[in-house]
Amino acid sequence: MADASRATNVPRGRYDFVHRPETDQSFENALEKARAGERLSVDDGIELLTTGTSHPGIDPARKERVLAAADHRRQEVVGETVTFVANLNNNVTTACNTGCLFCNFKDRSEQFRVDNDTEHGGFTKTPAESRRAVERALDHGIYEVTSVSGLHPAFALDGEHRELLETSDRGDLNYRSPAAYETNPGTYCEQMRAMSVGDVHLHSMTPEEAYHARRGTDWSYEEVYGRLQRAGLDSVPGTAAEILVDEVREVICPGKIRTDEWVEAMEAAAAVGLPTTSTIMYGHVENEAHRVMHLDVIRDLQERTGAITEFVPLSFVHANTPLFEQGMVDGGATTDEDELMIAVSRLYLDNIEHVQSSWVKYGDEQGLRMLSCGADDFMGTILSEEITKRAGGSFGEARSVAEYVEMIAAVGRVPVERSTDYTKFRRVDPDDPPFGPELGPRADGTPMVK
Repeated sequence: MADASRATNVPRGRYDFVHRPETDQSFENALEKARAGERLSVDDGIELLTTGTSHPGIDPARKERVLAAADHRRQEVVGETVTFVANLNNNVTTACNTGCLFCNFKDRSEQFRVDNDTEHGGFTKTPAESRRAVERALDHGIYEVTSVSGLHPAFALDGEHRELLETSDRGDLNYRSPAAYETNPGTYCEQMRAMSVGDVHLHSMTPEEAYHARRGTDWSYEEVYGRLQRAGLDSVPGTAAEILVDEVREVICPGKIRTDEWVEAMEAAAAVGLPTTSTIMYGHVENEAHRVMHLDVIRDLQERTGAITEFVPLSFVHANTPLFEQGMVDGGATTDEDELMIAVSRLYLDNIEHVQSSWVKYGDEQGLRMLSCGADDFMGTILSEEITKRAGGSFGEARSVAEYVEMIAAVGRVPVERSTDYTKFRRVDPDDPPFGPELGPRADGTPMVK
């Protein structure tokens, strides 16, 4: 069932943004273009996402027409399969000073110093600890390790970067020697090598982390991602995107990279041969115009790179975040908004084949509902989830292959285990238990989670 705490209508008009959900287009014209498979404009997307800008609120009947168009497009593009990946989340550290107001994953890095005696709930893993976590998960049959972490000041790209940071006299680099902290996170390349075990697929290093990994240098993003790739990185998560419109970023994450630099990093990852994913984090201070402008940035990026394997709408979980605690938002997106975000993503992103439904954000029942709103991927087994949980998410941290098969079959769709980059697939027969992963380097079909 949808989380009731996320069913609040948020007064998004309180911010004096330049971009507003207003168009000269009509809903009917936009819907007809969507049904015909024509490429949509920003105005078209806004009309579909709002169910018409000529009246306030979401019209239920119009919403269902948008969802039906998206579901039809999904069936045309990918058929009746629903994919999932056997994966582990291994986040290295919660230490971060970026100050994003939508996030409760971070912990001020000062708390992690050796001279701090205050209790805190954060963590930092050494490369050896990351390796042990991956080794254990490999025995459960995972295919992929996903690692997205806070921007620990002691992190450097590699030994050369560490030396440059140690000898720099700049005070704006957010760097402090590992000796100042309780736990040494190593370098990014050391963590990549540690997690790249036994042919597992390593999915890591967001554009924001890549920015952190080149601070104080004149290195290009291509250089950074090239070094990470040689250390074991296999693909790049397109997170840290939030909303790719700078007037929104200035409110929710003023310490993060701007839209153009996020795009530059993603282009660089693609240039060195790394597949990428893409995301949006919506339902906070932004409006529908910002959401569609974000989709437009993603679509244009895909036109240039062709590297994006999936798009992942992430509904803002508000409960324990500064945005909510400071009264800047009253809640997250409504269920109607969630469904329309999935649907319009499918219709607008005509060059990205896969749209994901996140059971961590939506829960099982609503997550399955998204599979009839345009989504065709149902995320991964995860085994450990920290980011959404710390923000107040309550839908769990792990999912077994057996649960996937049961849920997907129950809605009349075909369960398919996939690789991270969607190049390998295994159709799972619901009538042939037991159910376990088979694509991972140590997977043998043994059930991974009871």
